[in-house]
Amino acid sequence: MSAALSGAVDLSALKARAEAQRNAPPPSSGAPAGGGGASAAVIDVTEATFQAEVVERSLQQLVVVDLWADWCGPCKQLSPVLERLAEQSGGAWVLAKVDVDANPRIAQVFGVQSIPTVVAIAGGQPVNAFSGALPEPEIRQWLDQLLEALKGKLPGIPPSGADGAEEPEDPRFTEAEAAFERGDFAAAEAAYQRILDVEPANELAKAGLAQVRFAARAAEADPSAVTRADASPDDLDAQFAAADYEVATGKVEDGFSRLIDAVRRTAGPDRNRVREHLVGLFDLFDPADERVAAARRNLASALF
Repeated sequence: MSAALSGAVDLSALKARAEAQRNAPPPSSGAPAGGGGASAAVIDVTEATFQAEVVERSLQQLVVVDLWADWCGPCKQLSPVLERLAEQSGGAWVLAKVDVDANPRIAQVFGVQSIPTVVAIAGGQPVNAFSGALPEPEIRQWLDQLLEALKGKLPGIPPSGADGAEEPEDPRFTEAEAAFERGDFAAAEAAYQRILDVEPANELAKAGLAQVRFAARAAEADPSAVTRADASPDDLDAQFAAADYEVATGKVEDGFSRLIDAVRRTAGPDRNRVREHLVGLFDLFDPADERVAAARRNLASALF
C-alpha cells in the first residue's frame, strides 16, 4: 500500500462534494467510456455518489475501487479482468469504477500518483491497494487474502465456520490473549508480532497488537497527564499521553479533539507524528463508530 494511502485517508471528505452535486445522475445511468455499470457487481461512481456507493456500501461488504482513464492503456488491460472477477465473485465484493478525469477529487483524496490504481475499501476506509496492471493470478491472490482477512468483520463476509462447524482455537491467539489478560503486555505484543511476521495481512493480529500497545501506554498514564498537556500545548509527548488517558477513561472525543488541535498547530515531521498517533487510536474502534467518523472528517479538514 502506498504511503499516501496508509493512515488517515478520510473518504467521507467527499461527502460535501456529493451534497453540492445532488442533481448528478444515479450511478446506474450513463456508464463512462471505461465500461462497467452493467450489473450490481460492477458500478460506476462519481464524486456525487462516492459517499453512498463506496464509503457507506463498504460498511456492509468489500468494495474495490478501480481508478482509470480512457487514455490509459494499462487500464484497458486491467479493467476487464477486474470486471470479470467481480461478476464471478457471487457478490463477495463489488467493483466501483472511477474515471479520474471526470472525478479528479477522488484521485486526490487517495493521493494517486499513477493509474491504474486499485484500492480496497472496507469499514469505510482503505485497507489495501496496488498500482499497475497486475497479472490475473496475482489479482486473484490479492482478493482472496483480503476476503480471508475480512471474514466476520463485515456483514457481507460471514466468518469462517459460519455453516455451523466450529473452528478450532488458534493457539497463537490463545497465547497472546492469555498474556494480555494477565497484564503481560510485552509477551502479548511479542505473540501478536510473531503472527504478523508470518501473516502480515492478518487483521485480527493487527487489531490485537494495536490494543496491546495502547493498553501498555494507557497503564502508564494518569490524570496529571491532562494537566501537563494543557500547560504545555507544544509538548507532543504530553499531548499523546493525555489523549491516551482520555480515550482509556471513556473521554474518546476529548482525546481525538486534542490530537486534531495538535495537527493544526504542527507541520512537517511533527504533524505526521501526531497524525500517526491519532490514526492508531482510531484503530482501537469499529470503523463505523460515529466518533471515529467525525474525527476522521475533522482530521481531513485539519490536514487539508
